[in-house]
Amino acid sequence: MFTGIVEEMGTIVQITRRANSGQMVIEAKKVLEDCIIGDSIAISGACLTVIEVDANSFVADVSPETLRRTNLSELKQGDKVNLERSLRLQDRLGGHLVLGHVDEVGIISRLQSEDSATLMRVTVSSEAMRYIVFKGSVCVDGVSLTVANLSANAFEVSLIPYTKRVTTMGLKRVNDKVNIEVDILARYIERLLSQGSKPERIDMAFLSEHGFA
Repeated sequence: MFTGIVEEMGTIVQITRRANSGQMVIEAKKVLEDCIIGDSIAISGACLTVIEVDANSFVADVSPETLRRTNLSELKQGDKVNLERSLRLQDRLGGHLVLGHVDEVGIISRLQSEDSATLMRVTVSSEAMRYIVFKGSVCVDGVSLTVANLSANAFEVSLIPYTKRVTTMGLKRVNDKVNIEVDILARYIERLLSQGSKPERIDMAFLSEHGFA
């Protein structure tokens, strides 16, 4: 489990591609401080297992499912990625609960400057939008962000200078693909409500009826 608080940006130094899977070597520093084989590290939001590690880099296999669900298939040598080690029980939960299980790939459809910040719009499927709420949390390429605006098929987040400086958010351009993980709590709530007589979906009418909107 992760928090969506990126510890550092790593650099892809080597990618080995197979028919339906792959392997990548990532240069890093901070996440290697106590890293051992078998550890989990979120790479731009996708939880991968460390299979080799040395003083300057680590190696992770990328499964066919990960390539299907994420933007990792488009990475190339020299690209930057967001890195976060798995959460320890004594750590602060600075972002929100993130599993590192990417739901889908979204598309950056607009970047708009707002003083020192940047308003970023991400277009996603209607399935993902079911679980994204105004002022709720969403994980974009491994970064925990707060939803600033919503539309039928997109959400917007505000990127502060710090986020743009220490994560790959500052390198993004319109039409770039980003990994999206919705808040797992929304999925659990929907699942629990569907077990009884409650409606199967949580929509604005349901939230308004129960005093949440």
